[in-house]
Amino acid sequence: MREVAQVFLKLGIIGFGGPAAHVALMEAEVVERRKWLTREHFLDLFGLTNLIPGPNSTEMAIHLGYLRAGWRGLIVGGVCFILPAVILTTLAAWLYAQYGTLDTARAALNGIEPVVFAVIGTAFWRLGRTAVTGLPHVVLGAALAIGVLAGLNLVAALFLGVAVGTLVLARPARGRALAVPLGLLFLVFLKVGAVLYGSGYVLVAFLEDELVGRGWITEPQLLDAIAAGQVTPGPVLSTAAFLGYQLGGVPGAVLATTGIFLPSFVFVAILGPLAQRLRATAWAGSFLAAVRLAAVALLLAVLIDLGRHVVTDVRTAAVAAAALAAGIVFRVATHWLIVAGAATGLLLW
Repeated sequence: MREVAQVFLKLGIIGFGGPAAHVALMEAEVVERRKWLTREHFLDLFGLTNLIPGPNSTEMAIHLGYLRAGWRGLIVGGVCFILPAVILTTLAAWLYAQYGTLDTARAALNGIEPVVFAVIGTAFWRLGRTAVTGLPHVVLGAALAIGVLAGLNLVAALFLGVAVGTLVLARPARGRALAVPLGLLFLVFLKVGAVLYGSGYVLVAFLEDELVGRGWITEPQLLDAIAAGQVTPGPVLSTAAFLGYQLGGVPGAVLATTGIFLPSFVFVAILGPLAQRLRATAWAGSFLAAVRLAAVALLLAVLIDLGRHVVTDVRTAAVAAAALAAGIVFRVATHWLIVAGAATGLLLW
Protein backbone atom coordinates (compact mmCIF):
# COMPACT_ATOMS: atom_id res chain seq x y z
CA MET A 1 0.00 0.00 0.00
CA ARG A 2 2.87 2.34 0.83
CA GLU A 3 4.46 1.60 -2.53
CA VAL A 4 1.21 2.39 -4.38
CA ALA A 5 0.92 5.70 -2.51
CA GLN A 6 4.54 6.65 -3.21
CA VAL A 7 4.37 5.75 -6.89
CA PHE A 8 1.20 7.67 -7.68
CA LEU A 9 2.06 10.69 -5.54
CA LYS A 10 5.31 10.89 -7.50
CA LEU A 11 3.53 10.50 -10.83
CA GLY A 12 0.94 13.08 -9.79
CA ILE A 13 3.72 15.57 -9.07
CA ILE A 14 5.75 15.07 -12.26
CA GLY A 15 2.85 14.19 -14.58
CA PHE A 16 2.96 17.05 -17.06
CA GLY A 17 1.65 16.78 -20.60
CA GLY A 18 -1.78 15.19 -20.55
CA PRO A 19 -3.14 11.61 -20.61
CA ALA A 20 -0.73 10.05 -23.12
CA ALA A 21 2.25 11.45 -21.21
CA HIS A 22 0.83 10.15 -17.93
CA VAL A 23 0.43 6.67 -19.39
CA ALA A 24 4.01 6.83 -20.69
CA LEU A 25 5.24 7.79 -17.22
CA MET A 26 3.25 4.93 -15.68
CA GLU A 27 4.72 2.44 -18.17
CA ALA A 28 8.24 3.58 -17.29
CA GLU A 29 7.54 3.36 -13.56
CA VAL A 30 5.44 0.21 -13.09
CA VAL A 31 6.52 -1.91 -16.08
CA GLU A 32 10.08 -0.89 -16.90
CA ARG A 33 11.31 -0.10 -13.40
CA ARG A 34 9.17 -1.95 -10.85
CA LYS A 35 7.98 -4.96 -12.93
CA TRP A 36 4.46 -4.90 -11.47
CA LEU A 37 3.07 -6.38 -14.69
CA THR A 38 4.08 -7.25 -18.24
CA ARG A 39 3.89 -4.84 -21.16
CA GLU A 40 1.14 -7.01 -22.65
CA HIS A 41 -0.96 -6.70 -19.50
CA PHE A 42 -0.27 -2.95 -19.29
CA LEU A 43 -1.43 -2.50 -22.88
CA ASP A 44 -4.56 -4.53 -22.14
CA LEU A 45 -5.47 -2.16 -19.31
CA PHE A 46 -4.66 0.94 -21.36
CA GLY A 47 -6.81 -0.23 -24.23
CA LEU A 48 -9.73 -1.19 -21.98
CA THR A 49 -9.74 2.11 -20.09
CA ASN A 50 -10.05 3.89 -23.43
CA LEU A 51 -13.29 2.00 -24.01
CA ILE A 52 -15.03 3.38 -20.90
CA PRO A 53 -15.94 7.00 -20.04
CA GLY A 54 -13.72 9.12 -17.86
CA PRO A 55 -10.11 10.43 -17.76
CA ASN A 56 -8.02 7.57 -19.09
CA SER A 57 -4.78 8.21 -17.21
CA THR A 58 -6.61 8.58 -13.89
CA GLU A 59 -8.44 5.32 -14.57
CA MET A 60 -5.09 3.68 -15.30
CA ALA A 61 -3.79 4.87 -11.92
CA ILE A 62 -6.90 3.50 -10.22
CA HIS A 63 -6.65 0.19 -12.07
CA LEU A 64 -2.92 -0.25 -11.42
CA GLY A 65 -3.51 0.50 -7.73
CA TYR A 66 -6.19 -2.20 -7.68
CA LEU A 67 -3.91 -4.66 -9.45
CA ARG A 68 -1.09 -4.05 -6.98
CA ALA A 69 -2.96 -3.76 -3.67
CA GLY A 70 -6.60 -4.75 -4.15
CA TRP A 71 -9.59 -2.57 -3.30
CA ARG A 72 -7.64 -0.33 -0.93
CA GLY A 73 -5.05 0.17 -3.66
CA LEU A 74 -7.82 1.21 -6.05
CA ILE A 75 -8.71 4.13 -3.78
CA VAL A 76 -5.15 5.03 -2.75
CA GLY A 77 -3.74 4.90 -6.28
CA GLY A 78 -6.43 7.14 -7.71
CA VAL A 79 -6.47 9.66 -4.85
CA CYS A 80 -2.68 9.97 -4.71
CA PHE A 81 -2.48 10.56 -8.46
CA ILE A 82 -5.24 13.19 -8.40
CA LEU A 83 -4.34 15.02 -5.17
CA PRO A 84 -1.13 16.86 -6.22
CA ALA A 85 -2.83 18.19 -9.37
CA VAL A 86 -5.87 19.39 -7.43
CA ILE A 87 -3.75 21.18 -4.80
CA LEU A 88 -1.47 22.82 -7.37
CA THR A 89 -4.34 23.80 -9.68
CA THR A 90 -6.29 25.30 -6.76
CA LEU A 91 -3.15 27.24 -5.84
CA ALA A 92 -2.89 28.37 -9.47
CA ALA A 93 -6.52 29.51 -9.27
CA TRP A 94 -5.70 31.61 -6.19
CA LEU A 95 -2.63 33.13 -7.89
CA TYR A 96 -4.69 33.82 -10.98
CA ALA A 97 -7.33 35.56 -8.89
CA GLN A 98 -4.61 37.67 -7.25
CA TYR A 99 -2.31 38.49 -10.17
CA GLY A 100 -4.13 37.44 -13.36
CA THR A 101 -1.10 35.73 -14.94
CA LEU A 102 0.79 32.42 -14.98
CA ASP A 103 3.75 33.55 -17.12
CA THR A 104 6.57 31.92 -15.11
CA ALA A 105 4.79 28.56 -15.17
CA ARG A 106 4.34 28.89 -18.93
CA ALA A 107 8.10 29.43 -19.37
CA ALA A 108 8.86 26.21 -17.52
CA LEU A 109 6.18 24.44 -19.56
CA ASN A 110 7.96 25.47 -22.79
CA GLY A 111 10.88 23.31 -21.70
CA ILE A 112 8.74 20.50 -20.31
CA GLU A 113 6.59 20.04 -23.44
CA PRO A 114 9.41 18.73 -25.70
CA VAL A 115 10.44 16.38 -22.90
CA VAL A 116 6.86 15.11 -22.65
CA PHE A 117 6.94 14.50 -26.40
CA ALA A 118 10.10 12.42 -25.90
CA VAL A 119 8.59 10.50 -22.96
CA ILE A 120 5.57 9.54 -25.08
CA GLY A 121 7.93 8.60 -27.91
CA THR A 122 9.90 6.34 -25.58
CA ALA A 123 6.71 4.64 -24.38
CA PHE A 124 5.51 4.22 -27.97
CA TRP A 125 8.81 2.58 -28.89
CA ARG A 126 8.66 0.09 -26.01
CA LEU A 127 4.94 -0.67 -26.12
CA GLY A 128 4.84 -0.72 -29.91
CA ARG A 129 7.39 -3.52 -30.05
CA THR A 130 5.09 -5.53 -27.80
CA ALA A 131 1.81 -4.84 -29.60
CA VAL A 132 2.96 -4.81 -33.25
CA THR A 133 4.17 -8.27 -34.22
CA GLY A 134 3.29 -8.60 -37.91
CA LEU A 135 2.18 -6.87 -41.09
CA PRO A 136 -1.58 -6.93 -40.22
CA HIS A 137 -0.74 -5.12 -36.98
CA VAL A 138 1.26 -2.48 -38.87
CA VAL A 139 -1.52 -1.89 -41.41
CA LEU A 140 -4.36 -1.72 -38.87
CA GLY A 141 -2.39 0.40 -36.40
CA ALA A 142 -1.33 2.85 -39.11
CA ALA A 143 -4.90 3.07 -40.41
CA LEU A 144 -6.23 3.88 -36.94
CA ALA A 145 -3.57 6.52 -36.31
CA ILE A 146 -4.20 8.14 -39.70
CA GLY A 147 -7.94 8.09 -39.08
CA VAL A 148 -7.57 9.89 -35.76
CA LEU A 149 -5.18 12.44 -37.26
CA ALA A 150 -7.60 13.01 -40.16
CA GLY A 151 -10.38 13.90 -37.74
CA LEU A 152 -12.10 10.57 -37.02
CA ASN A 153 -13.77 10.69 -33.60
CA LEU A 154 -11.38 9.20 -31.07
CA VAL A 155 -13.94 6.98 -29.37
CA ALA A 156 -15.29 5.75 -32.71
CA ALA A 157 -11.74 4.98 -33.85
CA LEU A 158 -11.00 2.95 -30.72
CA PHE A 159 -14.18 0.89 -30.90
CA LEU A 160 -13.77 0.40 -34.65
CA GLY A 161 -10.15 -0.63 -34.23
CA VAL A 162 -10.99 -3.15 -31.52
CA ALA A 163 -13.92 -4.58 -33.50
CA VAL A 164 -12.04 -4.91 -36.79
CA GLY A 165 -8.84 -5.98 -35.07
CA THR A 166 -10.59 -8.73 -33.14
CA LEU A 167 -11.85 -10.22 -36.40
CA VAL A 168 -8.70 -9.67 -38.46
CA LEU A 169 -6.21 -10.77 -35.81
CA ALA A 170 -8.28 -13.84 -34.94
CA ARG A 171 -7.68 -15.37 -38.37
CA PRO A 172 -3.99 -16.04 -37.87
CA ALA A 173 -4.57 -16.27 -34.16
CA ARG A 174 -9.44 35.63 -12.44
CA GLY A 175 -11.93 36.66 -9.19
CA ARG A 176 -15.05 34.68 -8.64
CA ALA A 177 -17.50 34.24 -11.44
CA LEU A 178 -21.26 34.10 -10.94
CA ALA A 179 -22.10 32.37 -7.64
CA VAL A 180 -23.90 29.07 -8.21
CA PRO A 181 -25.57 26.57 -5.83
CA LEU A 182 -22.86 24.15 -4.70
CA GLY A 183 -25.14 21.16 -5.04
CA LEU A 184 -25.79 22.01 -8.68
CA LEU A 185 -22.07 22.61 -9.20
CA PHE A 186 -21.33 19.09 -7.94
CA LEU A 187 -23.99 17.55 -10.17
CA VAL A 188 -22.71 19.34 -13.29
CA PHE A 189 -19.16 18.06 -12.78
CA LEU A 190 -20.46 14.60 -11.86
CA LYS A 191 -22.32 14.54 -15.18
CA VAL A 192 -19.19 15.58 -17.09
CA GLY A 193 -17.09 12.91 -15.37
CA ALA A 194 -19.67 10.24 -16.14
CA VAL A 195 -19.97 10.91 -19.88
CA LEU A 196 -16.48 12.20 -20.80
CA TYR A 197 -14.92 9.93 -23.39
CA GLY A 198 -11.49 9.96 -25.01
CA SER A 199 -9.05 12.15 -23.10
CA GLY A 200 -8.99 15.09 -20.76
CA TYR A 201 -8.69 17.49 -23.67
CA VAL A 202 -12.24 16.68 -24.79
CA LEU A 203 -13.14 18.37 -21.51
CA VAL A 204 -13.08 21.79 -23.19
CA ALA A 205 -16.17 21.06 -25.29
CA PHE A 206 -18.09 19.65 -22.32
CA LEU A 207 -17.25 22.55 -20.02
CA GLU A 208 -18.00 25.11 -22.69
CA ASP A 209 -21.50 23.71 -23.01
CA GLU A 210 -22.12 23.20 -19.29
CA LEU A 211 -20.48 26.31 -17.80
CA VAL A 212 -20.18 28.95 -20.52
CA GLY A 213 -23.57 27.94 -21.89
CA ARG A 214 -25.14 28.49 -18.46
CA GLY A 215 -23.50 31.89 -18.11
CA TRP A 216 -21.45 30.79 -15.08
CA ILE A 217 -18.09 31.71 -16.63
CA THR A 218 -16.82 33.46 -19.76
CA GLU A 219 -14.92 31.90 -22.65
CA PRO A 220 -11.61 33.56 -21.62
CA GLN A 221 -12.05 32.24 -18.07
CA LEU A 222 -12.56 28.72 -19.42
CA LEU A 223 -9.40 28.96 -21.56
CA ASP A 224 -7.42 30.24 -18.56
CA ALA A 225 -8.73 27.33 -16.50
CA ILE A 226 -7.64 24.82 -19.16
CA ALA A 227 -4.22 26.51 -19.28
CA ALA A 228 -3.93 26.15 -15.50
CA GLY A 229 -4.68 22.44 -15.81
CA GLN A 230 -1.92 22.14 -18.39
CA VAL A 231 0.81 24.09 -16.60
CA THR A 232 0.31 21.99 -13.46
CA PRO A 233 1.19 18.27 -13.36
CA GLY A 234 -1.30 15.43 -13.07
CA PRO A 235 -4.61 14.85 -14.84
CA VAL A 236 -5.95 17.69 -16.99
CA LEU A 237 -9.30 17.22 -15.26
CA SER A 238 -7.80 19.04 -12.28
CA THR A 239 -9.13 22.01 -14.28
CA ALA A 240 -12.31 21.24 -12.34
CA ALA A 241 -10.61 22.42 -9.14
CA PHE A 242 -9.67 25.72 -10.80
CA LEU A 243 -13.21 26.33 -12.04
CA GLY A 244 -14.79 25.15 -8.81
CA TYR A 245 -12.65 27.64 -6.88
CA GLN A 246 -13.72 30.46 -9.18
CA LEU A 247 -17.38 29.54 -8.73
CA GLY A 248 -17.47 28.64 -5.04
CA GLY A 249 -14.11 29.06 -3.33
CA VAL A 250 -12.42 26.09 -1.65
CA PRO A 251 -15.74 24.21 -1.11
CA GLY A 252 -16.47 24.67 -4.82
CA ALA A 253 -13.04 23.30 -5.73
CA VAL A 254 -13.58 20.24 -3.52
CA LEU A 255 -17.08 19.54 -4.87
CA ALA A 256 -16.11 20.03 -8.53
CA THR A 257 -13.08 17.76 -8.12
CA THR A 258 -15.06 15.07 -6.31
CA GLY A 259 -17.83 15.18 -8.89
CA ILE A 260 -15.65 14.90 -11.97
CA PHE A 261 -13.41 12.09 -10.67
CA LEU A 262 -15.95 9.99 -8.74
CA PRO A 263 -17.35 8.15 -11.82
CA SER A 264 -13.84 6.94 -12.72
CA PHE A 265 -13.51 5.09 -9.40
CA VAL A 266 -16.90 3.48 -9.97
CA PHE A 267 -16.14 2.47 -13.56
CA VAL A 268 -12.77 0.94 -12.68
CA ALA A 269 -14.22 -0.84 -9.65
CA ILE A 270 -16.57 -2.56 -12.10
CA LEU A 271 -13.99 -3.04 -14.86
CA GLY A 272 -11.20 -4.41 -12.66
CA PRO A 273 -12.66 -7.84 -11.85
CA LEU A 274 -14.12 -8.12 -15.37
CA ALA A 275 -10.70 -7.45 -16.92
CA GLN A 276 -9.14 -10.23 -14.85
CA ARG A 277 -11.82 -12.68 -15.99
CA LEU A 278 -11.49 -11.52 -19.59
CA ARG A 279 -7.79 -12.34 -19.65
CA ALA A 280 -8.59 -15.86 -18.47
CA THR A 281 -11.09 -16.69 -21.23
CA ALA A 282 -10.07 -18.71 -24.27
CA TRP A 283 -11.45 -16.28 -26.88
CA ALA A 284 -9.84 -13.20 -25.34
CA GLY A 285 -6.54 -13.50 -27.23
CA SER A 286 -7.53 -11.77 -30.44
CA PHE A 287 -9.71 -9.22 -28.64
CA LEU A 288 -6.91 -8.16 -26.29
CA ALA A 289 -4.42 -8.12 -29.18
CA ALA A 290 -6.71 -5.67 -30.94
CA VAL A 291 -7.05 -3.61 -27.76
CA ARG A 292 -3.25 -3.41 -27.44
CA LEU A 293 -2.90 -2.40 -31.06
CA ALA A 294 -5.57 0.29 -30.75
CA ALA A 295 -3.82 1.63 -27.65
CA VAL A 296 -0.47 1.88 -29.45
CA ALA A 297 -2.12 3.48 -32.49
CA LEU A 298 -3.64 6.07 -30.16
CA LEU A 299 -0.19 6.80 -28.73
CA LEU A 300 1.19 7.22 -32.25
CA ALA A 301 -1.58 9.65 -33.21
CA VAL A 302 -1.03 11.68 -30.04
CA LEU A 303 2.73 11.65 -30.61
CA ILE A 304 2.43 12.98 -34.17
CA ASP A 305 -0.17 15.59 -33.26
CA LEU A 306 1.80 16.74 -30.20
CA GLY A 307 4.99 16.93 -32.24
CA ARG A 308 3.40 19.34 -34.70
CA HIS A 309 2.50 21.72 -31.88
CA VAL A 310 5.50 21.27 -29.58
CA VAL A 311 8.55 20.77 -31.81
CA THR A 312 8.35 24.10 -33.61
CA ASP A 313 11.91 25.50 -33.65
CA VAL A 314 15.55 24.61 -33.07
CA ARG A 315 15.28 24.91 -29.29
CA THR A 316 12.29 22.62 -28.88
CA ALA A 317 13.73 20.13 -31.39
CA ALA A 318 17.03 20.00 -29.49
CA VAL A 319 15.31 19.48 -26.13
CA ALA A 320 13.04 16.76 -27.58
CA ALA A 321 15.94 14.95 -29.28
CA ALA A 322 18.10 15.04 -26.15
CA ALA A 323 15.26 13.76 -23.97
CA LEU A 324 14.37 11.04 -26.49
CA ALA A 325 17.97 9.81 -26.59
CA ALA A 326 18.22 9.95 -22.81
CA GLY A 327 15.00 7.96 -22.39
CA ILE A 328 15.53 5.26 -25.02
CA VAL A 329 19.30 4.84 -25.15
CA PHE A 330 20.41 5.75 -21.64
CA ARG A 331 17.16 4.90 -19.84
CA VAL A 332 17.24 8.06 -17.74
CA ALA A 333 14.39 8.11 -15.22
CA THR A 334 11.44 10.13 -16.45
CA HIS A 335 11.21 12.36 -13.37
CA TRP A 336 14.77 13.61 -14.02
CA LEU A 337 13.83 14.32 -17.62
CA ILE A 338 10.88 16.42 -16.45
CA VAL A 339 13.05 18.35 -13.97
CA ALA A 340 15.70 18.97 -16.63
CA GLY A 341 13.02 20.12 -19.08
CA ALA A 342 11.58 22.62 -16.60
CA ALA A 343 15.04 24.02 -15.85
CA THR A 344 15.81 24.28 -19.57
CA GLY A 345 12.53 26.08 -20.19
CA LEU A 346 13.25 28.66 -17.51
CA LEU A 347 16.73 29.24 -18.96
CA LEU A 348 15.82 29.40 -22.66
CA TRP A 349 12.40 31.05 -22.46
